[in-house]
Amino acid sequence: MARAFDIKPLDATFGAVVTGIKLAALDDATWRDLYAAWLEYALLIFPGQHLSRDDQVAFARRFGPLEFSLAALSNVNADGTVIADPDNDVLKVLKGNMGWHCDSTYMPVQAKGAVFTAEIVPNSGGATGWADMRAAYDALDDALRAKVESLAAHHSLYYSQSKLGHQPKAGSAYSGYGFHDGPVPLRPLVKIHPETGRKSLVIGRHAHNIPTMDAAESEQFLQELVDFACRPPRIYHHKWTPGDAVVWDNRCLLHQGTPWNMAEPRVMWHSRIAGDPASEIADNYPVDQHAEGKSLA
Repeated sequence: MARAFDIKPLDATFGAVVTGIKLAALDDATWRDLYAAWLEYALLIFPGQHLSRDDQVAFARRFGPLEFSLAALSNVNADGTVIADPDNDVLKVLKGNMGWHCDSTYMPVQAKGAVFTAEIVPNSGGATGWADMRAAYDALDDALRAKVESLAAHHSLYYSQSKLGHQPKAGSAYSGYGFHDGPVPLRPLVKIHPETGRKSLVIGRHAHNIPTMDAAESEQFLQELVDFACRPPRIYHHKWTPGDAVVWDNRCLLHQGTPWNMAEPRVMWHSRIAGDPASEIADNYPVDQHAEGKSLA
């Protein structure tokens, strides 16, 4: 039976553009086909959806429980003015997100995925990139593959932001999500996708301090992995148009923001899909006693 939508694969090892569909009005059969396509491609792009905030949350909930329902990733104040203070915590987190990363690897339970939509975009810059960690794992030579299979790394938002000189301030405009005082999660460098069975690398800017290496060796090794993994044909950068929506699988893709003139507004909306503790819990957190993400924020 043919799909009820059109799908065009990207010129990369992953990802596809989906048209001929309204995400705010999916029937069950179309949803099942869409979810299967998501597992195959890991990133689905839906041009011109113009979802309401309630529609975005409802669509995200189809993928499972949410880690949080909706958050603005924006350089705009509540009064509509652009944030001008370069020392603002919000801007520092936005700049940090320009490094390749997975969402919530620094929390006890890594996110399953995310729905992301564009409301206001700058005249140039501000694209979002994704990188295929399944294809990156497959591309490793035998010796390096055997090495990464035996290793784990800690993940921390404190660590990744500190590399930019950022220490979050008490009472700042940023909510503080992810800056928690719980144990620093320890995650293997290779994970098996719980639904597809494919292996992928778990790396990115939050990863540090491989227990079997000293700090300098660990940092160099992890950066070399990112440099290898995040290159064509394993990457794609999306230039946003207002109304675009995407959903990606955080269990096998890295992503990054890219720079833009921050004197121009950029307003994006992010719904984060919660991971299943059975497959996404950090090694140093017991599954039956895992803390919910927000309780550590």
